[in-house]
Amino acid sequence: VQLVESGGGLVQAGGSLRLSCAASGSSFRANAVAWHRQAPGKQRELVAIITAGGNTDYANSVKGRFTISRDNARDTINLQMNSLKPEDTAVYYCYAGNPYYAWGRGTQVTVFS
Repeated sequence: VQLVESGGGLVQAGGSLRLSCAASGSSFRANAVAWHRQAPGKQRELVAIITAGGNTDYANSVKGRFTISRDNARDTINLQMNSLKPEDTAVYYCYAGNPYYAWGRGTQVTVFS
């Protein structure tokens, strides 16, 4: 499966962005999918994850601000990001686990104050 992220951009602090991750070559409707991010000089970190059944979990730093969801009709995973902060600036990556273990190329999110 190939994963392609979209929706990144430049936004002022307090604003919102919606990221999408689309699968091609196969489907990830039956898989857990996660969003990770990596800021300059920092390690990649898990932001949010959604199981095939729709259960979700979030990093403490984004709880209450970010929402991960599935659109099975479009076979996409979305990440709604509200109340963005400068510290959310990073490249955001989509990741599909077992059996694919595949990463997307990432989409840049920049939040300015």
